[in-house]
Amino acid sequence: MKKYEAVIFDLDGVICFTDHYHYLAWKALADSLGIDFDERKNDRLRGVSRMESLEIVLEGYHGAPLSQAEKEKLADQKNTLYRQSLQTMSPKDLSDEVRTTLNALRARGLKLAIGSSSKNTPLILERIGLSGFFDAVSDGNNITRSKPDPQVFTMAAEMLRLPAEKCLVVEDALAGLQAAAAGGFDSAGLGPASQSGKATHSLRSFRDLLDIT
Repeated sequence: MKKYEAVIFDLDGVICFTDHYHYLAWKALADSLGIDFDERKNDRLRGVSRMESLEIVLEGYHGAPLSQAEKEKLADQKNTLYRQSLQTMSPKDLSDEVRTTLNALRARGLKLAIGSSSKNTPLILERIGLSGFFDAVSDGNNITRSKPDPQVFTMAAEMLRLPAEKCLVVEDALAGLQAAAAGGFDSAGLGPASQSGKATHSLRSFRDLLDIT
């Protein structure tokens, strides 16, 4: 009997790559506030919610104290910049390797889900041609706690009506691996996460999923 009945994917950095769009939007916001912001600081935002990301960006802020309402307005400004850039995405941003592997996993009878902290998940899936493809989508629109809290993955498993031990989480960020472990999920690490020593399985490429499922 196969161990996994479903695979839950983080979106950004796993299914597709929007890191650069995020960076440009946060950089523009930081510049407007006189904050130094580089790609090293941007790396700390991976897998973290929008408001928590803003707090990291604001570590370099030395202006007048900001109210919660002002912070929410800044987060909205960043998201507007980001969503504008996402309009340039297309199915070409989904690699042949990812598309082929997803189809192969489905052909094996596995359920497929998204577990992402991003509130822009529906837009991104639409732009890359995967709207309606996944059996479940748990994202920033239906969670109250972001990674490393496991909520986004536990909700995906609930949508799939499967226990955590039957689901494999695929992540590229340490916070995501920590969330998977906290929720009782096995994990497969891609990119930086594959070198962390925290993943159940370390993947050299996306297609390596076919060897562990």
